[in-house]
Amino acid sequence: MRIEQLIYPQWPAPAHVNALTTTRVGGVSEGTYDSLNIATHVGDDPQHVKINRQRLRELANLPSEPLWLQQIHGSDVVCADQVAPEITVAADAAYANQANVVCAVQNADCLPILLCDQQGTSVAAIHAGWRSLAAGIIKNTIAALQRAPAKLLAWLGPAIGPKAFEVGSEVRELFLQQDPEAEQAFKAHGHAKWLADIYQLARQCLIKVGVQQIFGGDFCTFTHKNKFFSYRRDGKTGRMASLIWFGSENEGASYAR
Repeated sequence: MRIEQLIYPQWPAPAHVNALTTTRVGGVSEGTYDSLNIATHVGDDPQHVKINRQRLRELANLPSEPLWLQQIHGSDVVCADQVAPEITVAADAAYANQANVVCAVQNADCLPILLCDQQGTSVAAIHAGWRSLAAGIIKNTIAALQRAPAKLLAWLGPAIGPKAFEVGSEVRELFLQQDPEAEQAFKAHGHAKWLADIYQLARQCLIKVGVQQIFGGDFCTFTHKNKFFSYRRDGKTGRMASLIWFGSENEGASYAR
């Protein structure tokens, strides 16, 4: 069965908003990084990553080089409008209010969240592992956007699914201390172990800050080995990328689906 190289959100974003997620398919990396590894920090051949990123630019018809973050599982947010793409910033989310500025996050089990407003004048990409979720990355990103949460759209990209994401009791307790409703996102799985639904945790965080239009959340990076990288499954592995940007309102989507 042929696996598509790119995944496009199914959401009612304005036509000039461009959003996508890569799979592991379509690159030149070898071995455990096979094949479209986008990350430079995981031990892959730098020349292979360079070619993979060039292929991504061509596949997605990117208007500019993405702002590649140094993701640290924290809660810092950066404005991509104010940073040159060749500068590496330590943060776990980026947003843009200017056209043709590409926000990007990388993942291999953590949850990528893409945001845009209904008018298509602001976009954001969030790297939402459980640590970042607990630290408030969603709340901080939406505050930085300065848009009414009720007028935002959110798409939850490929992440580890609720049947594969095992965590300890300390993770569950951390979320329960912040919101008792988080209990719905955990199922007992042996002694002091729990299966966590990172999609549900993200939805709860989004709803709590006022975001009502939430889409996606039906993937599992751990389960679908031929389609996705998974750190939990493989340890040494590559990364996918989730990207979002907007053009002028009369452009429409700039990539070929």
